[in-house]
Amino acid sequence: MSRILAIDYGQKRVGIAVTDEGQMIASPLTTVHSKDIISFLKEYVSKEKVELFVVGEPRQMNNQASESVRFIEPFVRLLVKQFPEIPVERVDERFTSMMAQRTILESGAKKKDRQNKALVDTVSAAIILQSYLEAKSAGHR
Repeated sequence: MSRILAIDYGQKRVGIAVTDEGQMIASPLTTVHSKDIISFLKEYVSKEKVELFVVGEPRQMNNQASESVRFIEPFVRLLVKQFPEIPVERVDERFTSMMAQRTILESGAKKKDRQNKALVDTVSAAIILQSYLEAKSAGHR
């Protein structure tokens, strides 16, 4: 089988998570600088079979697109252009940073690790991917 790769896109950093080949488990992979994301993905896709990109979609409490969508939309268009053979799905990412911080705290991480924004971004990507997998298995995708 192939993997599903999740992207938590930010202006500075991009958190990346990936499934196992059986698409059962979402795991944090890495964080890369926003300017390096396409080259990172090209290299990753050359080594691993990726079936789908899942991109976090920031929304406000009223379900409207958040202001940061203006940075994410150009990235999604570039992603589609660079990888036309890999579909892109969007997933609501509300509360993922807060959930990631809580997960890191509950894991017993040291204060220095809890303040590591790159770690938060990577865990956020894993939460986005896990929510996608859960919706898919429940028949909502």
